[in-house]
Amino acid sequence: MQYRRFGRTGIPMPIFSCGGVRFIYDEFKEYPQELIPQDNQKNAEATIHRSLEVGINHLETARIYGTSEMQLGAILSELSRQELIIQTKVMPQSDPQQFRHLFEQSLAYLGLDYVDLLTIHGINNEQQLNDSICFQGCLDVIKQLQREGKVRFRGFSTHGPTNLIIKTIETDQFDYVNLHWYYINQFNWSAIETANYYDLGVFIISPCDKGGMLYKPPQKLVDLCYPLSPMLFNDLFCLSHPQIHTLSLGAAQPSDFDEHLKVIGLLEQADEILTPILNRLQTEAISSLGKDWVNSWYVGLPSYQETPGKINIPIILWLRNLAVAYDMLEYAQKRYNHLKTKDPWFPGNTAEELSKFDLEPYLKNSPHQDTIHKVLEEAHQLLNIPNEKTSS
Repeated sequence: MQYRRFGRTGIPMPIFSCGGVRFIYDEFKEYPQELIPQDNQKNAEATIHRSLEVGINHLETARIYGTSEMQLGAILSELSRQELIIQTKVMPQSDPQQFRHLFEQSLAYLGLDYVDLLTIHGINNEQQLNDSICFQGCLDVIKQLQREGKVRFRGFSTHGPTNLIIKTIETDQFDYVNLHWYYINQFNWSAIETANYYDLGVFIISPCDKGGMLYKPPQKLVDLCYPLSPMLFNDLFCLSHPQIHTLSLGAAQPSDFDEHLKVIGLLEQADEILTPILNRLQTEAISSLGKDWVNSWYVGLPSYQETPGKINIPIILWLRNLAVAYDMLEYAQKRYNHLKTKDPWFPGNTAEELSKFDLEPYLKNSPHQDTIHKVLEEAHQLLNIPNEKTSS
C-alpha cells in the first residue's frame, strides 16, 4: 500500500479507503444487531480484515448508512484502535444539538471513544452551508467535540456545484473534503486546486460507481482502456495526480479489493501507461461527437438555477456525450433519471418539458446556441426511461 499526507491533518492516508456501504446488511434501515444475518456479518468481518491486510486502514461510514456503523462497531472492538483511521459523517442540521445527538449515536454504534475524522455529510447548497458554519451551528458543535477529545479532525462532503465547494473551502474551517472527481467528470478540478492551496485532505467519492459504473463497463469502454480495465484506468488516472490523496472503494466482499490493488505497481509508469489510453478516449470522443463539440460544448452554458424550468443543461449534455462516445448508456440513463428525484446532490430537471420554454436568450454565450435545443431533445429521447425509479 502507498500512503499520502492527508492535508493539514498530517495523517498518512492510504491511497484507497474502505467505504462502509456495500458490505453491510442494509444501507437504508437500521436493525437490532440480533436481526443481522450471521453470514452477512461474517462477510463484513472478512471484508474489513482483508482491507487491513492490504494496508487500507481508513474505514469510512456515516450515520445514515443503515446498519453500517453498528456492523462496523462489532468488528472494531476486536481490532487495535491505534492502527485505524475511522471516519463517520453526520448530515447538517438546523438544530446544532440534533447534530450532536446524531454524532453521539454514531459513536455509540461504533463503540469508540473518538473518531479520527468527522464529516458534515452533504454541504450541497447555501442553506446547508449556513446550517453548518453559522454562529452556534454544526461547526461549533464539532469544535466542542474536538475539545472533548471525541473528534480529531473535521471535514465536509459535497455533491454540490464547484463554486459552492470552493466557497466552503475558503472559509478555512475544514481539514479535508470528500468530493467527486474522476476521468469522466473533471468539473471539480478547480475545487481540488483550492483544497490543495488551503492544505485540505482530498478524498474522492465513489470513483467506481458514480465514476461510470465501472464494475460493469460497456465493451467499447473496455476496448478503449485496454490493456487496463476501465476501473484500473480510472484509479490510475486519479492517483496520477498527487493532489488526490485517497479513493473510496465500496467493497462488498474481500475479493473486491483485488483489481484496485494492481494500480500500486503502475503508479511509477503512470504517464507512459495513461497517454495512449487518454489519446484513444479523446480520439473516439471527437470521432463520435465532433471536434468543435468536444472542445467547447460546456462553454457559456447557464446553470440550472438560471434556466427556465431548471433544466440542467450541462448535466444533460455531459451524460449524452458519455452515452454517444463511449456507449455508457446504462450509466447515463441512471444519472439522467435521477434528476427526477429532486435530490439536492443531483439537482435540476430533465429536458422532459423542454418544449415549454424559449432557451435562446439563455444560450447566447454558447458557441453551439443554434444546436443545443435539438441536442437536448435527442438526449431526452435517448436517456429518458418513463416511470423509472432510481436511487442515488
